[in-house]
Amino acid sequence: MSDIIHLLPDSVANQIAAGEVIQRPASVIKELVENAVDASATRIDVLVEDAGKTSIQVVDDGKGMSETDARLSFERHATSKIREASDLFALRTMGFRGEALASIAAVAQVELRTRQAGSELGTCVNIEGSQLVGQEPVSCAPGSNFLIRNLFFNVPARRKFLKSNQTELSNILQEFERVALVHEDIAFSLTQNGSVVLSLPKSTLRQRIINIFGKKLNEQLLAVDVETSLVRLSGFVGKPDSARKKGAHQYFFVNGRYMRHPYFHKAVMEAFEQLIPVGEQVSYFLYFEVDPANIDVNIHPTKTEIKFENELAIWQIIVAAVKESLGRFNAVPTIDFNTEGALDIPVFGNAFSPATVEAPVLEVNPDFNPFKSGSSSGYKSQRMDWEPLYDGMEKSASPAVTNDFGGGDFSSSVPDDLTLYADTKDTFEKSTQHYQYKGKYIMTAVKSGLMIIDQHRAHIRVLYDRYRKQMEGSNGQSQGLLFPEMLQLPPSEGIVLEHLADDLHALGFDLSVLGGGSFSINAVPSGTEGLNPVEMVRGIVHSSIEKGCNVEEDVRHYIALSLARSAAIVQGQVLSNEEMEALVDDLFVCRNPNQTPDGKVVVAILEQDDLDQLFG
Repeated sequence: MSDIIHLLPDSVANQIAAGEVIQRPASVIKELVENAVDASATRIDVLVEDAGKTSIQVVDDGKGMSETDARLSFERHATSKIREASDLFALRTMGFRGEALASIAAVAQVELRTRQAGSELGTCVNIEGSQLVGQEPVSCAPGSNFLIRNLFFNVPARRKFLKSNQTELSNILQEFERVALVHEDIAFSLTQNGSVVLSLPKSTLRQRIINIFGKKLNEQLLAVDVETSLVRLSGFVGKPDSARKKGAHQYFFVNGRYMRHPYFHKAVMEAFEQLIPVGEQVSYFLYFEVDPANIDVNIHPTKTEIKFENELAIWQIIVAAVKESLGRFNAVPTIDFNTEGALDIPVFGNAFSPATVEAPVLEVNPDFNPFKSGSSSGYKSQRMDWEPLYDGMEKSASPAVTNDFGGGDFSSSVPDDLTLYADTKDTFEKSTQHYQYKGKYIMTAVKSGLMIIDQHRAHIRVLYDRYRKQMEGSNGQSQGLLFPEMLQLPPSEGIVLEHLADDLHALGFDLSVLGGGSFSINAVPSGTEGLNPVEMVRGIVHSSIEKGCNVEEDVRHYIALSLARSAAIVQGQVLSNEEMEALVDDLFVCRNPNQTPDGKVVVAILEQDDLDQLFG
């Protein structure tokens, strides 16, 4: 029987390794920028074409490499960061495995130009699909210049799974921000198709955060700085009044490396317990400095998951540090007693004696009698004749019913294919009188029993269908704002909003791009009056990011659903009988009145037989 086990060629092994390390253009930028940081660069420039699909260029002014090192750096497990296994627990660098460059070279066409500061000539190395194409001396600036072309050119299956340019650029910006937030002493720039997307000069940590996420965040940050024998914790947390449901900027860094840590996230939220509404989040930027021997960063290819030796103790330190910061800056709400109408009692000093105060003189008219018509009082009552003011005005016998649910006429027509939890005819033989239960449910009698409707979900269903029709017909009606609202987004979110601009315009939004992540909201869809336009648009962007929308239909679905949720009547809102009647009629015109667009039940029927059994 012949042998069947054999060694894979290096090119195949490198492509397998690249599948873990290089997942998209953002992964390439992350690895190359981290290498530039380890090379002690003071300036790093990133240039991308077509969101990295065509080319990625990373230029730094670091130490550079010799001719031998330039060629050896593309071999698997070739690294200058560690020499033996024990070095894994004394890491002070971003990289250490020696897999990044080999993985990039396995799936792209790579050109490296590098020169050390003390050398007259540099080296140019060209590699395609792990195969060396050429190496020659070249004149170049000190540092390293990596040019990556045609990512995944030899792995078409992987290239097919890349998302749209807007999605890939948003991922690039997220990775770029994570590195820039922890190295404020390095100048960064990011250019897309010749346009500068982000330019960050050297600055302080607080200024770096503001440069990325906008000036508005500056007034919301509270400093945190605690040093213990286990960890030094520094950075910033947001004030309680800056909490939001989506889009909070939350970052953990340990020894200069970005990490995800759900357990420590709960510690921060624990410190804000009872200070922010349930379900809302606050921004934080927390930096840990710990002994490298007490953490393990070698547990995931992306190195974003890190194990701590003393997690429980650090959890307690985080809670205490954040609470101390909130107390120090008086961010915890204080009890504000109601002093309206209270006596203003002056406090006198020792030099002020009550005996020296001259008593006020009161003048009394003894002849004043309010019950006498001929009182000597100087005030005379004047009879006012109000009847002429009402001339020509008649009370309407049946006041017009106004539609408070986003405009449009309500119709009671029923589509033939309507399917409910009870028979359609029975359901629509309903009473015109409705009862609202605890501001949440609308209850009405029907032939088959008792119909119960969740008013919030019903309005979501109605508004969602209306917004989808507006987008499909591009006839969304706008309501202009008297004063335009200003929206500030970080670059990674601004790219997403520009991608959604056409669908938002079809809904009735009017947005102007001001540059630098700033947008002007000039008009909103009719029916959303009273809602915060900035929070509406921000919520739509965050929903799109969370759902990973890359298909136009999905984008429209999440825009319409997000807007419907924002504009729908809230639970607890009291409705008149006319308003309930209008909402019920409009609900059953919808194609699927039984469920919301995300599958939640809207209508339930309590059968008459079940009611009779309750009293049997």
